[in-house]
Amino acid sequence: MAVKLVATDLDGTLLNNGKKFDYQRFTALLDQMDARDMKLVVATGNHLDQIKQYFAPVNPARLLYISSNGAMVSDNEDILYERPVSKAQIKKVVAWNASTRAEMENLIILSGAKAAYVSNHATPEIIQAVRQFYPRVEQIDKLVEVDDDILVMELIWPENANVKEYVKELRQTFGEELHTTGSGFGSVSILAAHTDKSTGLKALSDIYGIQPDEMAAFGDNSNDLEMLRYVGHPYVMPNAEAFMHERIPSTAVADNEHDGVIATIEQLIEQEDQKR
Repeated sequence: MAVKLVATDLDGTLLNNGKKFDYQRFTALLDQMDARDMKLVVATGNHLDQIKQYFAPVNPARLLYISSNGAMVSDNEDILYERPVSKAQIKKVVAWNASTRAEMENLIILSGAKAAYVSNHATPEIIQAVRQFYPRVEQIDKLVEVDDDILVMELIWPENANVKEYVKELRQTFGEELHTTGSGFGSVSILAAHTDKSTGLKALSDIYGIQPDEMAAFGDNSNDLEMLRYVGHPYVMPNAEAFMHERIPSTAVADNEHDGVIATIEQLIEQEDQKR
């Protein structure tokens, strides 16, 4: 069955290590996809404001977005779907962090639809670091009193921290009430229950009438697994860790430093054209 929708992760997947990709080649690819009524979806843990900055050189209006690890689905103008974390759940996680990790230096970021929020205790250096990933950052007195739809709670430890152990502890503590996943770089993402990148693809399936076996997806990390398992044509990046290749056998034709996502989609289009 012909591929009608392609979803791609960003870091380690579409983006090279300099946070860029071949803009001219990507624009030409979008032209080919538009001519065949194929949709390209960016599926990432990043906030929507940050994502659009990456795509400013190629016109962000041409894409669909699954942001915040599946908690929000949007086009360039409108929110199509969202699954926020409740205030009661935020309170529980903040209490868990204070009681079990108070002696450790970690940072809680609430990623909302309007902005990202951190404690008033955060230093200017921390705020500057957070702005690299969240263009709009607000400091507040109490995290549990934010007036916004909170899509993701990010708990961030130093990069050498054992994030897998924290993910395990959070899953044991909150069970099916919340979805917890490691996002790399010492970060743990906490979302509403049963929320991941595949949730966003399911929403797009309902909206556009595109079935999973008509979708392809690209990823490199554990928070991509649900998405890769959902689609009919999953691809792991060659630069992904071994456990990803063990779970998903198909591999993109090149790594993220050599525009592997673009090259593989070009190959898919060529193969589909040959069948016609």
